[in-house]
Amino acid sequence: MRIFHLGDSLYEELATLPEALPAEGFLWIGLPRREFELQLATLQQRLQRWTGAQLLDLHVSDLMNQQLPSHFDYTSWYDLMVFRRLATMAGSQHTMADEEPHRPAAVEEALKSIDTSPVGFAVFDRVLITVHPGECALRDYFASKLGAQQEGRDLRGSTRLPTSPAELMLRMVNHMVDSYLDLRRLLTRQLTALQNLLLDRRGHFRDWTVVLLARDTLSRLEDLCEDQRSAVQEWIDALGEWPVGDAHAERERELLRVRSRDVLEHVERVLSHVRRLETSAETSVQMHFSLTGERTNNIMRTLTVLTAIFLPLNLITGIFGMNFDTLPLIHRATGFWIAAGLMLVLAIALGAFFWRKRYLGTQQ
Repeated sequence: MRIFHLGDSLYEELATLPEALPAEGFLWIGLPRREFELQLATLQQRLQRWTGAQLLDLHVSDLMNQQLPSHFDYTSWYDLMVFRRLATMAGSQHTMADEEPHRPAAVEEALKSIDTSPVGFAVFDRVLITVHPGECALRDYFASKLGAQQEGRDLRGSTRLPTSPAELMLRMVNHMVDSYLDLRRLLTRQLTALQNLLLDRRGHFRDWTVVLLARDTLSRLEDLCEDQRSAVQEWIDALGEWPVGDAHAERERELLRVRSRDVLEHVERVLSHVRRLETSAETSVQMHFSLTGERTNNIMRTLTVLTAIFLPLNLITGIFGMNFDTLPLIHRATGFWIAAGLMLVLAIALGAFFWRKRYLGTQQ
């Protein structure tokens, strides 16, 4: 468990849960799912003391559920956001390497390395509780990032620290969505490799389990993104139902709306890209079967032409093979060479005819 006290220009990490809320700013408590289960009683007591409310049993179950899809819910005391992240599993960084060989086994390993574990957010007025899958890198990343912002060392991001639990939650959700950029590169490269294997004219593709895994993975990602979009949209709708406050509160709420719409736009971009990949994978499968059918047609056409060429030759040999004593050329010394020459000329003529008609060869 890591506990942070944040404010307009305040950032510090606390060793233990304080007995009372600080006079200004808010608390961020980030802990793994297992530790949340063990520390639940203590956490509920502190929440009752800090906010006058506790997490509902149903929401506690949601936060501890590892299979729950992304969704949003709210109460009079707090909002609950469960957001499934898109990332690669720990130890699978080698699948991101550009020099990774493009083999079906490598594609399968890359697809299986996608992690979609949920991260839970309980957003109170002055308390944010985040429940992560194990020692999540998201919490540690934001802990170091906020510290760098407070010290002015974060040159790429804003120097303004989050002023409310809702803003910090949106920043973390936005980061989870943006982390799909690395995953998008992985998916695009591996699916391109799979398409090249499918469309290789000289190869004989047999790893259909990888294709089924790719289609199933993309379908699950599409469902996941749909749930993410619905959760963010419900959060935006809930913002409009917050009670009207003073000018400062209204400005803060408008900033939250802007950030929320930005998160929603990022989710929709991810969803659009996943759908394009899904369509591309389906098109590649259809093209593979089309190429297979074309190759089969070419083989059958070649065999048919060869049969057509040798059919008159078989007719000639059949005639001269009949047991009649008065057949022409049968008693002449040059009879065999005349018949052989006739069959050769006939075969060449038929071959040239079929070649001119483009019944032979690979060019159509």
